[in-house]
Amino acid sequence: MAKLAPSAAREIEELRRQIHHHNHRYYTLDDPEISDGEFDVLLRRLQDLESRHPDLIDPSSPSQRVGAPPREKFATVRHAIPMLSLGNVTTRDELREFEERLARMLDRPVEIEYVAEPKMDGVAIELVYERGVLTVGSTRGDGVSGEDVTRNVKTIRTVPLVLHTRGKVPPPRLLDVRGEVYFPLEGFRQLNRQREDAGEAAFANPRNATAGSLKQLDSTITASRPLAFVCHGIGRLESAGFSTHWEALQALTSWGLRSVPGSRVCKNLDAVFAVYDELEADRDDLPYEIDGLVIKVNDLALQDELGQIARSPRWAVAYKFKPRQATTRVQSITARVGRTGTLTPVAHLEPVNVGGVTVKNASLHNMDEIERKDIRIGDTVLLERAGDVIPYVVKVIASGRGRGPDARKVRKFRMPTRCPVCKADVVREEGEAAYRCIGPACPAKLKEGLKFFASRSAMDIEGLGDKLIEQLVEKALIGDVADIYRLREEDLIGLERMAKKSASNLLRAIDGSRTTTLPRFIVALGIRHVGDTTARALAHHLHTLEALRDASEEALQEIPDIGPEVAASIHRFFSQKSVHSLLQKLERNGVRVETVEAPSGPLVGRTIVLTGTLDTMTRTQAQQHIVALGGRLGSSVTKTTDYLVCGADPGSKVEKARKLKITTLDESGFLRLIGR
Repeated sequence: MAKLAPSAAREIEELRRQIHHHNHRYYTLDDPEISDGEFDVLLRRLQDLESRHPDLIDPSSPSQRVGAPPREKFATVRHAIPMLSLGNVTTRDELREFEERLARMLDRPVEIEYVAEPKMDGVAIELVYERGVLTVGSTRGDGVSGEDVTRNVKTIRTVPLVLHTRGKVPPPRLLDVRGEVYFPLEGFRQLNRQREDAGEAAFANPRNATAGSLKQLDSTITASRPLAFVCHGIGRLESAGFSTHWEALQALTSWGLRSVPGSRVCKNLDAVFAVYDELEADRDDLPYEIDGLVIKVNDLALQDELGQIARSPRWAVAYKFKPRQATTRVQSITARVGRTGTLTPVAHLEPVNVGGVTVKNASLHNMDEIERKDIRIGDTVLLERAGDVIPYVVKVIASGRGRGPDARKVRKFRMPTRCPVCKADVVREEGEAAYRCIGPACPAKLKEGLKFFASRSAMDIEGLGDKLIEQLVEKALIGDVADIYRLREEDLIGLERMAKKSASNLLRAIDGSRTTTLPRFIVALGIRHVGDTTARALAHHLHTLEALRDASEEALQEIPDIGPEVAASIHRFFSQKSVHSLLQKLERNGVRVETVEAPSGPLVGRTIVLTGTLDTMTRTQAQQHIVALGGRLGSSVTKTTDYLVCGADPGSKVEKARKLKITTLDESGFLRLIGR
């Protein structure tokens, strides 16, 4: 282990300070001071120093946002002050009645000032900061107790791990922050596209996707999803001097937390109504889902005086928007072919206005979803538009089936046995929800594959959009992803919306993508079951594209969190001659994939599994020590495990290690192993 130098400790501390500052500028203030490349240099330097000096690794370091191996279950956290729910109103008259109740309870003439906050449609959580450092993140649960999701919360970029101290009011020694985790719409749509392509059920709305992401036992999955956090209140607060809710929100912002965008002080209810009307008109243009306006009495002394009833505060209420639902009839159902050949059933509807948008189509996701909801052609259905361009079918209106002039036209949908685009066979593998086209030259698969290859999370080729790809395929200018790098200006000029300048910009973007990172390239290949998180794991453990291409199923399964199904999918992909030819063609066309530097240290090549609780360090710190010394982390004991490290209450892994004759270490043995 490298000997700790005072200069290294000072540099690590300074790097952490700079990175926390730049995260705050980027995610909270939306006003970055440096480029992404410059930020990456700082972060890589910090990670390098921490890997060489694991004694200095700290849970609040900005390097600790990548997630951790799976846990068996969530612990329970009891909120020091209960997290209350809100009562609802839906009309102006009901909101006026709310104010009249406040006046009666106060029993004196008072002009009440309010804070109006857009009601984010997400999942309520509480963050506990002690001495400015995030220590606990928990869900609301039943309001009294929630689940400990600290590891998952730490992966959210807009959650500061350390509070800022440069504001007018310094952060308190103890602070409970209440807020909402939500899924930005663009990220939500991308996640659903990926799930549908993989034959998995899409999330119905961003809130469900948020809840599912926060409840992952494997926090690396949470880290791969672009969740965001905004704060809207405070629980415990030591040494506070605020007189209004608005002052508290401003202090939270100065400490590095984001408050709800669009929040404002309203002198009276007329001002509240104006904000409500403005938000309802603009909600479809927002990059996140809101479902109303939260109205809070601004004066904290009045809040205390008004108190609460049951589990709701008297001084706040949710002014909900009208539901964005409508009923319509399913005219037909067809199958759309995705990049992996997955056939996604799409309902074609009688046009209906849902929340100000005319809707003609809705994704039905897969046959299991159709059968679960018993959706049939000719049915009357309830639609809801919640966070996606194409709404989803909530349910069938059973009373409408078998009635009216079209009663005899109601019939079940059958998935086609041949691809609707290329007429190749459609198959459904045992145990899967997805039906897939197996045609090797299906144009639909090519178009979707090109779109994915050029997407932001893959090769990030700006300007290569859907309509342009349609034209390039239809005019036979592109036959595979490698052909992107053979496009010339004369190929592009003359295509729809493609003049000389736009063609030049696109070619510049294509040229800029020729050199890419190994994780990005793995994602771009579109291997089934391989997303951002798995791609990073493959790159970290195999280091080069050649090693990945040549890896056996057994070797792939030795990588933590890659099971038999994923390993088989990766191995099957790289076993195809067409894939080898494509990789060679990409290389000939100038695409270069950077290698990932191999780790060094006494644990290189060793797989270590942790069980139980350690006294001298947290599990995360132990994992960081292992990785820093070149070791691999295992989530379960197998014949490829080298050591099982046992803390207090180790569980059933000890017996399995004994049966497999795996070396077990107590905590002191582990400390000797890592040189401490």
